[in-house]
Amino acid sequence: MYKYDEYDQQMVDTRVAEFRDQVRRRLAGELTEDQFKPLRLQNGLYLQLHAYMLRVAVPYGTMNSAQMKVLGDIADKYDRGYGHFTTRTNIQYNWIKLEDTPDALADLAKVEMHAIQTSGNCIRNISSDQYAGASADEVVDPRPYAELLRQWSSFHPEFLVLPRKFKIAVIASEIDRAAMRLHDIGINLVRNEAGEVGAEFYVGGGMGRTPFVAKKIKDFVPIDQMVTYAEACVRVYNRYGRRDNKYKARIKILVHELGLEAYSKEVDAEFAHLLSQPIEPPLAELERIQAMFFDPAFETGLSDELDLSDPDFRLWVERNTYAHKAPGYVIANVSLKPIGGIPGDATSDQIRLMADLAKDYSFDELRVTHAQNIVFPHVKKSDLYALWQKLEKADLSTPNLDTVGDIIACPGLDYCSLANARSIPVAQKISERFGSAERQAEIGELKLKISGCINACGHHHAGHIGILGVDKKGKENYQLLLGGSEGADTSLAKITGPGFDEDGVVDATEKAIDVYLANKQGDERFLDTYRRIGMAPFKEAIYG
Repeated sequence: MYKYDEYDQQMVDTRVAEFRDQVRRRLAGELTEDQFKPLRLQNGLYLQLHAYMLRVAVPYGTMNSAQMKVLGDIADKYDRGYGHFTTRTNIQYNWIKLEDTPDALADLAKVEMHAIQTSGNCIRNISSDQYAGASADEVVDPRPYAELLRQWSSFHPEFLVLPRKFKIAVIASEIDRAAMRLHDIGINLVRNEAGEVGAEFYVGGGMGRTPFVAKKIKDFVPIDQMVTYAEACVRVYNRYGRRDNKYKARIKILVHELGLEAYSKEVDAEFAHLLSQPIEPPLAELERIQAMFFDPAFETGLSDELDLSDPDFRLWVERNTYAHKAPGYVIANVSLKPIGGIPGDATSDQIRLMADLAKDYSFDELRVTHAQNIVFPHVKKSDLYALWQKLEKADLSTPNLDTVGDIIACPGLDYCSLANARSIPVAQKISERFGSAERQAEIGELKLKISGCINACGHHHAGHIGILGVDKKGKENYQLLLGGSEGADTSLAKITGPGFDEDGVVDATEKAIDVYLANKQGDERFLDTYRRIGMAPFKEAIYG
C-alpha cells in the first residue's frame, strides 16, 4: 500500500499545526463561527445536531492494521467508544469535542491519515473496488491509479472551490463493486487491442435530489493522459457549473442541460489545450506508486479445500467470502450489520480486533467498502475457520452480505443536521424482521438502502429496495422505491406511491418481498423479478 514520503508527511503535519492554531483562536473568541466554519470544514469537522462530527479520509478504502488500530483508539480517547464507517469508505465520529480535534488529527497524522477534503466543494475521497489487488477478474490493480488521482486532486488550487462537492471512483473490472456510474467521474481501467492499459471515462453520475447514471464520454484515454483528461473534465465543470443554485450545481446537471455531445466538445477542446501544458505526471511517478502496491508473499502449493462440517461456518463462507486470484486464498467480508444493529457502526474494541486480525491473517491489510463493511483481502483458506471463530466471538460474523440484512443506511435524523427523518430505527426494524438465516436464504440477494433525506447518503436510489425519509407536515414519512442497482447493470429506483410511517414502511417492504417470492422464477434475484414483471404487482400488493 502507499507510504507517505517526507513531503506527504510534512504537508499533513503542517495542516495539523495550522488547524490547532485556528481552533485555539476559535475557543478564545478571536474567530466567529462564521469565520471558523470554512476552516473546520476544510479539516473534515462538521457541526451536527448534537455535537461536532469528524470525518476521516480512507483513500480508496485501504488501510493497514496500525491505521485501523488508531481509529479504534480515537473512538475511545475523543468519542464515545465507536466509529461509523460510511458509504464513501471513510469513518466518522459523532461526538467529537472541538478542543480535542487537533489532538485527534495529530494521532491520525502519525499513521499517515488525515481528514483533509472530506468536506467542502472539492474533489472528495477517491473510491475504488474493495477487492482491488485480490480478485481474479480485474485488468490491473486500480489503487495505484486512484492514488495518482488522489495526489493530483489534493490541494489542487483550481479545484478547492468547485460549484459543489465532486466524487471520483476508479475500478478495473467488468464487475462494478464501487458504484462507479453513480459518481461525478467514473473511470474503468481497460486494455485495448494492443494490450495497453487505458481509462474508460464516465461523467455526470450521482444521486441526491436529482439522480443520474453517468454517461460514457470516452472509450479509451491512454494511461499517460488520464490525469490530463480528468483535469479537462473538471475544468469544464468548474467553468460552467452553476453557482447560483446548490441543487443544480453538480456536474450531472451540467451534462444533462448541455447534453453529453456539447459537454464532450468542451472537454476535448480543453484536453487538447492541456496536452501542451505540464499537467500529466511522468509515468515514472505512476511506476513509483505501483511499486508500493505489490502482491503480498502468497504461499504456493496451498490446498483449496475447506472443512465445512460446521454449519454456521459453512453459511458464513457461502455468504461472506469471495474468490481470490491466488490458489489457497480467499477474500473475507466482515459484515458491520448484526441483526438489529446500526449499519456501519463498530465499537473501539471491534475496530482494534479487526486490526489485529488483519495483521495475523490478511498480510496487514483491510478495506472499507461503500456498503459500510470491512474486507480482509488475502486470507489463507487454512486460516479461515480460526478467523471466523474470532469474528464470531466479537459479533462480527453475521452471514448476510448482499442480503436484506446487509442494509446501507445514513446516520439520519439521529445525528445529521440535514436529515428529515431517522434512518437507523427503520434499518434496525427491517434487520430484525428479516434477520434469521432461513429468511435471508429464502430471499437471496436483495440490496436495501435507506436515506434520511434527499441528499441520498444512504444511496436509496441504487437499492433494489430503497427507502427515503422525508418531512411531511412535521412528521417523519418514508417513501418506498423499487428497482435500483449500483453495479454493471446500474439503474435508478422508482417511487412506488404515497409514503408511510416508520412501521408502515417496514410492512410495505415485507409486502414487496412477498410479491417477489410469489413471482420469482428459478434463481431470479429480487431485482430480476421486478424488472420482468414491472411495478404494477408490487403497487397492488402494497396499496391494494
